[in-house]
Amino acid sequence: MSKPLHQLTATEVVALTRTGKLSVEDYAKALIARCEARDLSVRAWVSLEPAVILASARALDAVPADQRGPLHGVAVGVKDVFYTKEFKTQFFSPIYKDHHAHTDAAAVAVLRAQGALIFGKTHTTEFATCQRGPPTCNPHDATRTAGGSSSGSGAAVGDFQVPIAIGTQTGGSTIRPASYNGVYALKPTWNAISREGFKVYSITCDTVGLYARSVDDLELLVSAYALADDVPPPPAPLSLAGAKFGFVKTHVWPKAEPALVRLWDDAKAYLAAAGAVVEDVALPAEFDGLPTWHRDILHMEGQSSFLPDHIAHPDLLDPWVTKHVVNDTKTSRAEQLEAYDRIAALRPVIDGIAKRYTALVTPSVTGEAPVIVDDMRFTGDASFNLMWSVLHTPVVNVPGFVGDNGMPIGLSLVAPRYHEQDLLRTAKAVSAVFAQGGWKLEKE
Repeated sequence: MSKPLHQLTATEVVALTRTGKLSVEDYAKALIARCEARDLSVRAWVSLEPAVILASARALDAVPADQRGPLHGVAVGVKDVFYTKEFKTQFFSPIYKDHHAHTDAAAVAVLRAQGALIFGKTHTTEFATCQRGPPTCNPHDATRTAGGSSSGSGAAVGDFQVPIAIGTQTGGSTIRPASYNGVYALKPTWNAISREGFKVYSITCDTVGLYARSVDDLELLVSAYALADDVPPPPAPLSLAGAKFGFVKTHVWPKAEPALVRLWDDAKAYLAAAGAVVEDVALPAEFDGLPTWHRDILHMEGQSSFLPDHIAHPDLLDPWVTKHVVNDTKTSRAEQLEAYDRIAALRPVIDGIAKRYTALVTPSVTGEAPVIVDDMRFTGDASFNLMWSVLHTPVVNVPGFVGDNGMPIGLSLVAPRYHEQDLLRTAKAVSAVFAQGGWKLEKE
């Protein structure tokens, strides 16, 4: 083997396990060793049971070669808001301590049915909503956050503990951790992947998110979840010569830190040097209302989502969750309806703008992962992500850049709804250019 087993991408694993060149058990043992060696520093996992993992690995090894699925033996981290048969699902909430649903969420069932090794449950904030972070640390600097709410999924992939993982995004919970941990992530079009079987926060915004260390692995997951564009992209790699990119700062740009401002200009220069056409895109003024409308939707949908927990266990809820249930913002139903209607009207508008370009480019984060300074363990600012979540567009984080403290910073590519395959084709071409930004995922 030319590299340690824990460094293999999912695509590389499948090529070996489906042909019998690598046993799933040996692969699982290597990943378990990696997790155990790194857990005190990273703390990506809330449930990691070696005996269960190895039993599942042996069962996969017993599958005849001609019956092995397209994800055979690939280890997957699962955010602890999804139900899983073999692991507890506790939502980082004392209410659900030791809760075990004994069933798979739809997103997990799809992966398992295609041969994936469900490896364990990764840390999340409470109900994937709170500002208080879990114990997970950034694998590249343990004094910094791994982001949230999909904290453990991003960290586990960024630390070579698993090659792929799933999370969720309601505001910025997939894209932000990907940037902070220096990995790729795809937030697909809203509801393109079933949300059956995970803890719902906002029915309008909650979206299953995908993590990987390569675009090839994201393509593998997109195929597994049957995310097919109406018009398949050409099989040939995208040439950036003549490709057209629209750079969208959005109304959040005043929050951009100096490192982001610098790499923003670098990204434009790298694409232009590769022959691409680069344009600044100013969104129409009506998009400026998105932060308020997103907030109103989250608070009112969170109210109904968390009401059962508040009635049964009001003393055990994080104050941030309680604020939703008691409608701390005093959002009216009229304001909620206005938010629904205004945002619905903007979705075809942003699709139309995005269709003018090979992709839109927008910030993934305000800057590097923040230092953890208190017991809140704040997971970072999601401001740049919120509008894309509520607009339902597919977004992919492309790593490549480095901040002043040596930490990764990615940029997001955005496409019209239901254009995941085309977006990933673009991401693959762009990633080679953004690599000039200096970030390289260390293979320890």
